[in-house]
Amino acid sequence: MDYFSEGISQLIEQLQVLPGIGAKSAQRLAFHIISMPEEKVDRLSDTLKSVRKNIRYCSECFTLTDSEKCPICSSAKRNHRMIMVVETSRDLAAYEKTGKYEGVYHVLNGAISPMLGIGPGDIRLKELMRRLEGDVEEVIIATNSTLEGETTAMYISRLVKPTGIRVTRIANGVPVGGDLENIDEVTLLRALEGRTVL
Repeated sequence: MDYFSEGISQLIEQLQVLPGIGAKSAQRLAFHIISMPEEKVDRLSDTLKSVRKNIRYCSECFTLTDSEKCPICSSAKRNHRMIMVVETSRDLAAYEKTGKYEGVYHVLNGAISPMLGIGPGDIRLKELMRRLEGDVEEVIIATNSTLEGETTAMYISRLVKPTGIRVTRIANGVPVGGDLENIDEVTLLRALEGRTVL
């Protein structure tokens, strides 16, 4: 039996497609949106449409941005000779919250997972190797401590070592099976500072 009108039910249904939003959270959000002033709802709607339409991958590091190059790659203050390789833009954001990393990033937008049919050609490894043709001193591998993350780290290490570029891996401190986006800044900073040569 439906408790709400069709419009409210559709809004709740659409909100449930978001990750981490179950039926109760969707219902709570739906009623919050309905009670918001119309101009705030319009702003929210316009922002969602604009972001979806204008966000693209940075031409250098492949994080999400609304310009050709992201602010990190565009910054002359960053050390472009040090590249941290992460799986997602959320992982990049987690490291940026520490405020201590001064290099740049390379976002793979995934990890090698034979079980899911994701191979080396399905993530941004060719683009990483192209970047390493420039003046790069160190590649820091900061993939997640999962089977897929470890597989990806070993694969990258084997690709990069023959170039003579220093390859390091973030230290343990990041729990096995943990996602970087959910780890506190202090733990991430310790993992970065305690990285080891592979």
